Amino acid sequence: MAAQLSGPSYAGPATFAQCPLLTEAGELDSWEPDVAVIGAPWDDSTTNRPGARFGPRALRALAYGPGTYHLDLGVEIFDELSVVDFGDAMCPHGLVEPSHANIRLRVGEVASRGIFPVILGGDHSITWPAATAVAEARGWGRIGIVHFDAHADTADSIDGNLASHGTPMRRLIESGAVKGSNFVQVGLRGYWPPEETFAWMREQEMRWHLMQEVWERGLPAVMEDAVAEALEGADGVYLSLDIDVLDPGFAPGTGTPEPGGLAPADLLRAVRKLALETPLVAMDVVEVAPAYDWAELTVNNAHRAVLEVLAGLAVRRGGAQRLVTPIER
Repeated sequence: MAAQLSGPSYAGPATFAQCPLLTEAGELDSWEPDVAVIGAPWDDSTTNRPGARFGPRALRALAYGPGTYHLDLGVEIFDELSVVDFGDAMCPHGLVEPSHANIRLRVGEVASRGIFPVILGGDHSITWPAATAVAEARGWGRIGIVHFDAHADTADSIDGNLASHGTPMRRLIESGAVKGSNFVQVGLRGYWPPEETFAWMREQEMRWHLMQEVWERGLPAVMEDAVAEALEGADGVYLSLDIDVLDPGFAPGTGTPEPGGLAPADLLRAVRKLALETPLVAMDVVEVAPAYDWAELTVNNAHRAVLEVLAGLAVRRGGAQRLVTPIER
């Protein structure tokens, strides 16, 4: 398939990477894409600054289009990979159950066809319905999750809300969609959740790698462990990326910024590794709140995380992997 960027990213319809827009599930059958991008513009589950409902629109319209040839991997992404934009799930304001149901349905329409879904949030509560739909399609309890985040999002409830953006990972484990032992978190730091929540996480045999460990060991070593843990007895991996895993200096446009996070260079290579080396079956990027962004820093970092995954998938679909070395320069 030819490269899909046909002009500057600031011109033309606002679709992800200027990919073709499909709106009906039947079109997926005729196009048979490898990847479908879905917006989940829901942020009524936030606890601090709202605004992530504008994340899907920003990732489509505001990200600078860098080109389509991946320098490190030596692959023309859209020559190897057919990608479409499947529009947004309908998220009526203030109605969490219909919104989550619509997200689950739309992601399910993609995942049930064997198409790789990329879900653009929205707050992190959208991972509950999105990963549930993927588990239904790929095998209940058969997928692992690698979760990049400053926060564990495993609270039982927050202010009585079971569907908060601080609770989706508990809901997924409680439902059996994902086994606790295949749920791996990277980048946790700060001052929440409290010890009793970590006690529940230990009971579920969850694994996590705090930023302190990342700082001491380095992210490449941590990722080796995270990949092995997520795949222990699982058939595929779901990547959930909360943009606040990045230090706020690199990602100010988010609802709950926490200092001391990852740098983009490390995060982009980590998600690339997942796409290259694991049976990755889905990805979401959440908590991009453009109203608090500066010079599209957050938007571009989130956008590039998706491109890194697409590039990795392109290599696995048949593109040549060629890492440039200093000697070649």
